[in-house]
Amino acid sequence: MTLAYAAVLAGVFGLLLGSFLNVVAYRLPRGESLAFPGSHCPSCETPIKPWDNVPVLSWLWLKGRCRACHGSISARYPVVEATTAALLVAVVLDKGADRDAWLGLAFVLLLVPVTLIDLDHRIIPNKLMLLGTVVSLAILALTDPGSIPEHLIAAAAAGGFLLVAALAYPAGMGMGDVKLAAVMGLFLGRNVGPAMLVALVAGSVVGAAIIARKGAAEGRKTAIPFGPYLAFGGLVGLFAGDPIVDWYLNTFA
Repeated sequence: MTLAYAAVLAGVFGLLLGSFLNVVAYRLPRGESLAFPGSHCPSCETPIKPWDNVPVLSWLWLKGRCRACHGSISARYPVVEATTAALLVAVVLDKGADRDAWLGLAFVLLLVPVTLIDLDHRIIPNKLMLLGTVVSLAILALTDPGSIPEHLIAAAAAGGFLLVAALAYPAGMGMGDVKLAAVMGLFLGRNVGPAMLVALVAGSVVGAAIIARKGAAEGRKTAIPFGPYLAFGGLVGLFAGDPIVDWYLNTFA
């Protein structure tokens, strides 16, 4: 399979999977079935016809409104679909059109719903963390079993680091963040180091901006979900982790 063909395929499946991840992000934290009922309008609950459920294109064609009731449909749906597709294409272009891309593809598909759910509900579901653990280890066992010890050590280090932070400051760090950091270690191996650094810096910058805007007293009371910053750091680790780690080792080791 050529790289160009694999990238196109990743984009098409990314649009379809992005549509499904929208469903996951909405229904999973509510304890609803991911399969039943089918897609329906959030306003009038009319089932959405297949031709009105084409990722991105249907939303644009209908101008972001339900065909039945003309109720508004959030722009987040096509944005998530397009973003998922773009990320999957980026993984294929970066890792290649072979099994080296499997781990990255699965990682992206995990980070998307984790980010959305944490933004909406400030939780990171255990079901997603368990799924990420099983899938990452399964892919490693199939593609690079010799690296499993490294990835386990990275998971323990990343999870342990945030566990200390959560125990020291429970109001600022949740156990969901700890579990996500550990799962990131399983996917990224040694590259979880720069991922964690980027996440902490990004979270600190945003926190400082909020304090500057609202004042110290009110700013410190503002709840900020950390999962999205971990996800952002995870993407940096996925795409740029190797050169960052190599630069560090060559410069300071």
